[in-house]
Amino acid sequence: MTRLSETLMRDFLKTFAIALLFTCSSAAQEKPTEVKPPEPEPKPRFSRSETMIPMQDGTHLQTVVFRPLEQHEPLPILLQRTPYGVPADEKILARASWKELVEDGYIVAFQNIRGRFKSEGTFQMANRSTGDNAANLIEASDAYGTVDWLVKNVPNNNGRVGIYGVSYDGLTSALSLLKPHPALKAVSEQASPADLWMNDDSFRYGAFRLSYSFEYAVMEEADKNANTHFKFDTYDTYQWYLDLGPLSNVNKKYLHGDIKSWNDYVAHPNYDSHWKHVNFLPLLKKETTVPNLNVAGWWDQEDPWGPWQIYKASETNDPKHYNVIVGGPWVHGGWHGRKGAPLGLFTFGEHPTAVEFREKIEAPWFRYWLHGKGEPFKGEAQTFQTGSNTWHTYDSWPPQDSKPTNIYFHQDGTLSFDPVKGKGGYREYVSDPANPVPYRQRPISPTYPDGDWPMWELQDQRFVDHRPDVLTFTSQPLEHDLVVTGELKADLFASTTGTDSDWVVKLIDVYPENYEVKDVEKTPPKSGDYAKSLNGYQLMIASEVFRGRFHKSFEHPQALVPGRATEYKIPLRSHDHVFLKGHRLMVQVQSTWFPLIDRNPQRFVPNIFEAKAADYAQATQRVYSTPAAPSHITLPVMAGP
Repeated sequence: MTRLSETLMRDFLKTFAIALLFTCSSAAQEKPTEVKPPEPEPKPRFSRSETMIPMQDGTHLQTVVFRPLEQHEPLPILLQRTPYGVPADEKILARASWKELVEDGYIVAFQNIRGRFKSEGTFQMANRSTGDNAANLIEASDAYGTVDWLVKNVPNNNGRVGIYGVSYDGLTSALSLLKPHPALKAVSEQASPADLWMNDDSFRYGAFRLSYSFEYAVMEEADKNANTHFKFDTYDTYQWYLDLGPLSNVNKKYLHGDIKSWNDYVAHPNYDSHWKHVNFLPLLKKETTVPNLNVAGWWDQEDPWGPWQIYKASETNDPKHYNVIVGGPWVHGGWHGRKGAPLGLFTFGEHPTAVEFREKIEAPWFRYWLHGKGEPFKGEAQTFQTGSNTWHTYDSWPPQDSKPTNIYFHQDGTLSFDPVKGKGGYREYVSDPANPVPYRQRPISPTYPDGDWPMWELQDQRFVDHRPDVLTFTSQPLEHDLVVTGELKADLFASTTGTDSDWVVKLIDVYPENYEVKDVEKTPPKSGDYAKSLNGYQLMIASEVFRGRFHKSFEHPQALVPGRATEYKIPLRSHDHVFLKGHRLMVQVQSTWFPLIDRNPQRFVPNIFEAKAADYAQATQRVYSTPAAPSHITLPVMAGP
């Protein structure tokens, strides 16, 4: 080796040694990376068994039963009957929605209804159109048979059964009241549909709920063994439904006659015997024999109407005070969320309203009737009043203390408790089915899975406030709080240059522009922060749509007379809300709400599901504010304006 080579080698080794020493020293100073061991699986708390329970007609229904492993005494049974699939393990019972119930101790059973997953028989969403509520009575009979089998075959039960659930599971709960088993001691119908045509999932006073009904029908009927989500090939579903064109293209291009519910919509656009036979409300008017806790959400985007109607029908013959109702600031099933609040920007006074409901209302309800412990439900109705953000108990619903009070539309765009004076007049807009008003901000996500669907009724309505096809009426700032508790309704006088029309009415709480003081000079907002404020927020409190062709009869639609002012009485359901001092009331009126509601051609056709593209036309709409045609909202006011 040459001297040069030896020198280079010594320098290399010296450099390597220094580098190695530095590396080791640095490594010694660093904390070793902690490898956390995987969290152990939680200790099982229930045994799981699965069986096929036989019904009266020989049909077998897939049922799973969870029994507490540490059961020391006979326990009541809680049952849920569902089309969505029974749980594969006990993880569902670890959710927040079950916490209070599990702590009280129950044997829990889940059952797939007919025709879903492993259950035998034929699934009939919206039930069959045969007479005398036949399909409803099948569900009632299946509930009866299931309760009978459970109390006779599940070990160590105390002979008491409760049935409850949300949405479709709420429907099966409500239907169990039609033929209650003697062991059925408590029910909680929560967000159940009632009359699918009049004001629940499928129609709203004749106006078809397009996006929800189409996507839900596919979800439940495309595959017996799955909950299927329609695959949209356009990101913004507003655009997809607009590009769809007339409703006749649904079967022509996509469903091909394979989805029974869609075929029923096409065949039964009016309130005919098909829909009347699946309306079970008349059957609830017999004496109430099983305690039922009805539950409704103020911003339930799917079934806000059903619980109030089920309560109302049951109340006609309830001598033992078994029928009660709860209303709160929730979206569909939101009372079973982790906390229930916040909803977007709304915190409701930092109340964890879902937890409060479960701890103070739902768990005590079943504890009293199934365990024989605790106290009965207080009053006739318990509601969380928004605005004041307080819980209230009422001896009747609607409360007897509320006073119907009209707030009138005026020609200058104002809203006032003063009736129209003088001649009055009208305001008008052009409704174009080719450019319908979106029901929420675009792009609009599919209804399922997840997405923005649950929260749309709380969306700030400023996104349509200045569209030329939306009329806005606004009050002056309130000089004191306005408490509105009970049933609201709109009385709209309107005309169209077409021969058919939809009328959408929205009652809105407008927050003051300075509701939240923000010094943007001192603390400049970050990207996206500016919209995170309630300043000027337009919160929808109540809303509804009415299809004009049904102004005289829901069974027999008639063309409207162009240019003739027609009165439309539009129920806006029950609410409990305080419009606070400094807030303003606003009403928006429009004729499209897309794709929540299908586009009315605005030219009368016998069946809108069979309308052609050429049937869709623009129309000029007028809303009247005169002494003879005083458009207004009726508010159930607890303290006069």
